[in-house]
Amino acid sequence: MNKEAVLKEFRDAKALLEGHFLLSSGLHSEMYLQCARVLMCPERAARLCSALAEKIRLNIEPEIDMVVSPAMGGVIVGYEMGRQLGVNAIFTERVEGIFELRRGFEIPKGANVLMAEDIVTTGLSSRECIETIEKYGGKVVAASCLVDRSNGKVDVGVPLVSLMGLEIPAYSADNLPAHLKNSEAVKPGSRDLKK
Repeated sequence: MNKEAVLKEFRDAKALLEGHFLLSSGLHSEMYLQCARVLMCPERAARLCSALAEKIRLNIEPEIDMVVSPAMGGVIVGYEMGRQLGVNAIFTERVEGIFELRRGFEIPKGANVLMAEDIVTTGLSSRECIETIEKYGGKVVAASCLVDRSNGKVDVGVPLVSLMGLEIPAYSADNLPAHLKNSEAVKPGSRDLKK
């Protein structure tokens, strides 16, 4: 699946948003990829993750024993990647801001793990999830995501395989372009949600 085909999936799902967004990373952007809208359609999720799984099979050794993803954004991608690769998929959750395994999930010691995400921007959630996987005894052989917003510039400490790389500018609060300074930011992500 090429970049235009992936972008078409996002456009068809009305998941390629324009405006002023505050990302989970704390950075601001004028474009947001709402993966939840893309993944709400099981057939679309299967198409995208099937293409990503094929890239994993072609580019990553050794064989994957299980998939681990960070909640919330990575849960559906992780599940579908596990299905596509024929392995179990579990997820980490934040407990007081730190990723942990809950719900009776375990990682067998030495298991070859694929960390699966929806979007990578700064790589912070990926690195935190990888650290958690290693803490529980897993060996992370690769990270994967549907979209790498850094277009290959982020280092998560293991090979990162993405279905599509995009270079979407993201700005710190003190470095906003004029058109973003004059508009209120919308926070569409799931990190630090409060009632």
